[in-house]
Amino acid sequence: MPQGLTIGDLADRSGLAVSAIRFYETHGIVRPLRNQGGHRRYGKADLRRLSFTLIAQRLGFSLAEIARHLADLPADRAPDRRDWERIATGFRAQIALRITALQALADKLDGCIGCGCLSLDRCTLYNAGDRAARKGQGPRYLMGDQPEDTDG
Repeated sequence: MPQGLTIGDLADRSGLAVSAIRFYETHGIVRPLRNQGGHRRYGKADLRRLSFTLIAQRLGFSLAEIARHLADLPADRAPDRRDWERIATGFRAQIALRITALQALADKLDGCIGCGCLSLDRCTLYNAGDRAARKGQGPRYLMGDQPEDTDG
């Protein structure tokens, strides 16, 4: 195996602390090999994985979600453009769903800014009779539940 990057080299290149790299390793984000002396050695692909992880975390993805996507990358070679495009397609779909949910949330907040309760019995406009409570705890309509038709 070529020598690869030490954990210190990877920390310098990524801007992450050594402890953060070890943390990401425990979550399967990077998978270092060991040299004959038992020291961790990272490939250049690990730098890409860490960079991608930092970007995905800024977009609100959990480490578990990120690790699931990265698990599909080849372990025996550096990922190529096709590998990254496949990963990006999955993230793009999830981002589109989040955008839709955020737009719906913004629209609903505009319509109920005076009250804001959305699931309390005080709301006579949007949730008369506390209908949302039948759907469960929390702000049900903001969580995606649809109000029942009251015109029937």
